[in-house]
Amino acid sequence: MIHGRSFSIFRRKLLDWFHQYQRELPWRGTNDPYRVWLSEVMLQQTRVAAVIPYYERFLQRFPTIEALASAPEEDVLRMWSGLGYYSRARNLQRAAQEIVARFCGEFPRSEKEARELPGIGAYTAAAILSIAYGEKLAALDGNVARVLARLFAIEGDLREGKRWQELQDRADFLLDRKSPGDWNQAMMELGATVCTPRSPQCLLCPVAEFCEARKLGMAESLPAIRKKRTLVEVALASAVFVDGQGRTLLLPAPESSNGGDQHDDIAALVSKMWHFPTIAARTKPDKVLHEHLRALLALTAKTQRLVLESLPPARHSVTYRALTVQPYRIRCEHLPRIAGAKVVALSEVAAHSSLAISNLTRKAARAAMLPSKAPSGD
Repeated sequence: MIHGRSFSIFRRKLLDWFHQYQRELPWRGTNDPYRVWLSEVMLQQTRVAAVIPYYERFLQRFPTIEALASAPEEDVLRMWSGLGYYSRARNLQRAAQEIVARFCGEFPRSEKEARELPGIGAYTAAAILSIAYGEKLAALDGNVARVLARLFAIEGDLREGKRWQELQDRADFLLDRKSPGDWNQAMMELGATVCTPRSPQCLLCPVAEFCEARKLGMAESLPAIRKKRTLVEVALASAVFVDGQGRTLLLPAPESSNGGDQHDDIAALVSKMWHFPTIAARTKPDKVLHEHLRALLALTAKTQRLVLESLPPARHSVTYRALTVQPYRIRCEHLPRIAGAKVVALSEVAAHSSLAISNLTRKAARAAMLPSKAPSGD
């Protein structure tokens, strides 16, 4: 157990290890709250390697909180495009606008005020305030929780309310109040690089001698595996109009109707990004899409019939959803007129362009760039 003299030894060993072996990351070694905050938001449910280029590009475009607050939302989403979980980007900008309006552009030092900002919870507030301002707050995320569960041999579902509070209490107990920022980063680094979910590297752990789970032979079985949320299969059909100049149509995301219908599902999936005309279609996607387009374009029975050319399906995963979109290319002399639509080059949609689009839309565009096959209709 960690107590008495061993308490100071534990802290010293972990901090010495962190100072010697921490990864070189672009957000390390700074106490700029904006940079710390941005890194913490980007790292939510996203691998470090994937975040680094986005982090650097984002700061080049929005070097300050004021720059982020005053930017058009589409620019923010464009710089976030491909990183996923776009609500993070919208909350980031909303919070920046509140910081400018309420705190003269300076990230608040109070935990209460920080947690009132959009997208900032207990962990994010503790991480930012401890690293940027030296506030004595213990940050508890998944990596830290795993370390604590093994150190103290805590069994059961760590996310269960009372158990999570126990973990927070343990984190508060261990916190080095002289160096709270470094301490929180050291605990997170230990969980990310040594005390990993599978096959923890106990022989390399600087504090292995204090680990109750290791002493009990439980290091690999803790923490308990959480029951995963049932995967929801979502089938969509998208229309990729292409005119003679290689241009296509993109639509803004549909507004949520709060009615729980398929339009709400699509609005959530495209996250207010530009996308192709899309409809949920579990069966007969060509027929479902054809009827959707007839209604969208107000076509009559006398109007020329749309010819849908089936393309290879695109697949994508978002949290608990497994998405399959069946794209159809529709060649036309002139692109149809749709209120609010954007006309862009198909090649620009398929590439990592300046557009605020999702990976799902980009995959459908790339499929539409393939050579033609025999068309199909309803």
